[in-house]
Amino acid sequence: MYPKGHESVFHQNIISLYGEYGQQWINQLAEQIAYFERHWGILVGKPYPNLSYNFIASAETAAGTPAVLKLGFPNKELSSEIEALNIYAGRGCAALLAADADRGALLLERALPGKPLKTAVVDDDQATRISADVMRILWRDDPQSDTFPTVAKWGLGFQRLRAAFGGTSGPFPELLVAKAETIYTEYLANSSPGVLLHGDLHHENILSDEERGWLGIDPKGVIGEPAYEVGALLRNVKPSLLHDWDLQQICDRRVAILAEELGFEREWIVGWGFAQGVLSAWWDYEDHGRSGEEALKIARTLSDML
Repeated sequence: MYPKGHESVFHQNIISLYGEYGQQWINQLAEQIAYFERHWGILVGKPYPNLSYNFIASAETAAGTPAVLKLGFPNKELSSEIEALNIYAGRGCAALLAADADRGALLLERALPGKPLKTAVVDDDQATRISADVMRILWRDDPQSDTFPTVAKWGLGFQRLRAAFGGTSGPFPELLVAKAETIYTEYLANSSPGVLLHGDLHHENILSDEERGWLGIDPKGVIGEPAYEVGALLRNVKPSLLHDWDLQQICDRRVAILAEELGFEREWIVGWGFAQGVLSAWWDYEDHGRSGEEALKIARTLSDML
């Protein structure tokens, strides 16, 4: 069922997040796949490599349409993804063909050839411009739905960080955390009206499609000002670039291109990217006990640019 070498990573992530309930879900996964093959009339193929938090496999409908089956432990994030995909209706993203939120299941259009932007486009400047194009296409007016979290709610992660370490920043640099908290709070207070954002739009969540161009996948679905969207792109850097001696130059180029393409102020882009980088490091620690060193490294670089 699983690609060799990745079963344990997938299992560990699910169990880390959901404990014994996660193990039960894993034990019933084969039954779930069989159920949706019958229920949706699909044929499920091999899973994709590098499974992380969801089971994802190629599929084919009864009509022969290429599709993707995504199964996850039922949670609010999957519910918001389903509602976001319904609102997007295939515009700028892979279309949702069917869904069952109670079972954590989605049947999606398969992008062909489906190469991620991360590997399909070597030039980082070009990849940044493509990402900006996809952002513009995906943004929607706030649907006023209780399903979607807000960036203010996501920012409560800073409070949880402090609570976890008795008011201190624990293993995270105090000056970095305090600065990120301040910027996040100030930017929230001065934000433009919120829209529906993808929430996790980076180079691995943008795929090539020979007929429709570049498509976003795996939207979180979060309400916030458009400038917030740049954070995920800024804090996701290829390992080969992450360890480059001039990471600041890479970040400078991305910020300049995003400012040009989207019309946001440079400081606003850098500030959101920095604050989200620190918050992302905390999320990694909160879920898995890791300190999020890669996110912190980029956060430090962006902090120096403010």
